[in-house]
Formats: sequence, C-alpha cells, structure tokens
Amino acid sequence: MEEILAKMTLAGDIEVIDEVDGARFVVKTRSANALIGNNGQNLSSFSHIIKKIAEVKLRKSGVLEPLQFSVDVNDYQLKKTDELKSLAKMNAQRVRYFKKEVVLPHMNSYERRIVHTALAEYPDINTESVGEGEERKIIIRPI
Repeated sequence: MEEILAKMTLAGDIEVIDEVDGARFVVKTRSANALIGNNGQNLSSFSHIIKKIAEVKLRKSGVLEPLQFSVDVNDYQLKKTDELKSLAKMNAQRVRYFKKEVVLPHMNSYERRIVHTALAEYPDINTESVGEGEERKIIIRPI
C-alpha cells in the first residue's frame, strides 16, 4: 500500500487493526477525497487492487489460502458500516411497528450484506435483495 500511495503521490500513514474477521488496514491521509471518491468508488477500486496484489504475492510465496483483510481510508468504511446498520435497524423498527414492508435504496453487494447481517438477529423480520445490477435493493418485511 505504501508503494502504491507513493506512486500516486499521496502522503499517508497506514494503521493495522486486528479484528475478528481479519486485519483492517486504515490509511490516514489528508488526501482522503482522492482515495475515497464519490460514494466510496475509488476506495472500492483501491481495495480491490491491494487485495489482488496481496493475492499474487502470497501465491508466489506458496501461500494458497486467501488472506482476509479490509482497506479503509480515514475510517470511511467503518462510519459507512455504522450508518448502514443504523439505517437497517431503524427501518426494521418501522416494519415491526407498522407491519408493512420497507424498501431501502439501491446498494452495492457489500452494503446489502451489511444490512442482511445486521437484521439476521431479528426473528420477526425477513430481508430480501431484489432487482438487477446497480438497481438491486433490499426489502425488509415482517414475518
């Protein structure tokens, strides 16, 4: 990551945080907008590139198991995840109270997974992804 940041002429420090589902690499930088992009699109691409490079380097060194880690910039992903969980739980409460389904806005697969996981612990709520491609969204329904 340091090499790629240098080639992009971006200054930043990398912090490694151990978490249950793998390490989280957080780039702390003043150039966050360039790395995050619109709605996190640049961050998604940056993360994908970092993971592919790590995968190739691990394969060359004889490690065949994928390494589980995430890449974040100035805790953008962490804040986004917390917002999505709050959105999901707030809408689940609406579904419980009004006994009517709620349709959430379009989300990418990563965001949908966060919502499904956050609401998996609700025994009286069902979540379903519907739609195609970028139009895919979640419906939260009462059981």
